[in-house]
Amino acid sequence: MFEFLARVFGRETTASKNVAKERLRLVLVHDRAGVSPQLLETLKNELIKVISNYMDIDEKALEVSLETSEDQVALVASIPVRGMKRIPKELASSI
Repeated sequence: MFEFLARVFGRETTASKNVAKERLRLVLVHDRAGVSPQLLETLKNELIKVISNYMDIDEKALEVSLETSEDQVALVASIPVRGMKRIPKELASSI
């Protein structure tokens, strides 16, 4: 009940405050790295395409982000792997 009243009267919960902070942090990282959200989405789709050749992954749970510390930017990907696939025919013929 208190949580409902806090929302009605404009007080933010700790969870919503943390979500807002994380969103702002991501926007700032993207701006500093010069990467648009569309480019990051394209990168994510291409990663899915390549990795799916070798592994069975959970595409919906895949997360790609950029993190920054001082003067460096890192691409961070969390890719849930369900299992490995057999070697693709193209690779098997070259081995």
